[in-house]
Amino acid sequence: MDVKKVDHVGIAVTSIEKALPFYVEILQLKLLGIEEVESEKVKVAFLKAGETKIELLEPTSPESAIAKFIEKRGEGIHHIALGVNDIQERINELKEKGIRMIQDEPKCGAGGALVAFMHPKSTGGVLYELCERKDAEV
Repeated sequence: MDVKKVDHVGIAVTSIEKALPFYVEILQLKLLGIEEVESEKVKVAFLKAGETKIELLEPTSPESAIAKFIEKRGEGIHHIALGVNDIQERINELKEKGIRMIQDEPKCGAGGALVAFMHPKSTGGVLYELCERKDAEV
């Protein structure tokens, strides 16, 4: 599988507003943008961290996967996103190698990226996201 880079690291937070000062003022990372992904019931903020990004994920509903994650594990690292080309081909390749996917087809994620997640039971307990972007930034 051809991984271009670590696209971003997703961090679950209860409040982007409360979390941002640490990232912007203390770590001095540049805020690239905030948006809501209604289909996933989350609000996300992207911050530039060198060649990669940090994605803060705030649940907008108690039914969202992020709300359930925070309830079960608390705030913290949620996933690692790997930047790829031709995401559907990567999904097919992973499935052929026995990796269980949460999505068999990519879906639209934050910043207009196409995304698909590998099931953590197939990856040693780590939630990995495949991420295909048409542009260089968010």
